[in-house]
Amino acid sequence: MKSINKRRIDYSKGLIEEDNLLANPIETFKQWMSSALTHFAEPNAFVLSTVNVHNEPSSRVLLLRDVTESGFVFYTNYLSQKGQDIAQNPKVSMNFFWPKLEQQIRINGNIEKVPDTISDTYFQSRPYESRIGAWSSPQSQPIESRQILDDNVSHFTEKFSENVPRPPHWGGYIVSAQQIEFWQGRSNRLHDRILYEKNDEAGWVKNRLAP
Repeated sequence: MKSINKRRIDYSKGLIEEDNLLANPIETFKQWMSSALTHFAEPNAFVLSTVNVHNEPSSRVLLLRDVTESGFVFYTNYLSQKGQDIAQNPKVSMNFFWPKLEQQIRINGNIEKVPDTISDTYFQSRPYESRIGAWSSPQSQPIESRQILDDNVSHFTEKFSENVPRPPHWGGYIVSAQQIEFWQGRSNRLHDRILYEKNDEAGWVKNRLAP
């Protein structure tokens, strides 16, 4: 492996000035996401970190599917490892990183399932093959071979030749943010970090953090 300890990039593509940030971090997030949409194929990709009942962390990459005033929405298998972690501990962390923009957004908050009607609507908007896949994969469970998945796909394709209902074990989650941090890379590792924290009385409180 080539040496990595001397690799350096001096970030210089942007800066954050507090006066240019909106009071509501959800709206600021939407602005940053709109910019990222012009630079990346999947700017909605993010890392979700959960903690299980033994206080062991786990992270994986997912795709954000909606942003509302209530929070950040994604969809998955409720029986997966992440689903089991969430059932035991509803506190999660999300991380978006856009290297071309030298930007990062970190979100900490509480998570819960979205209403079934929302999950139903989104599920029916997915491609047919993805809907079959939701039935076919026992996500995070050990399987003997890839053939198990292929056989499941064949079975559910025959069973649901046209209409594919949403599996009861599959649906959406929404993360209600308590903290949102906007990070902009700056020269000499003196990065800009602006943290919004939710306060029940004052609303969103904004502070600059040292890099």
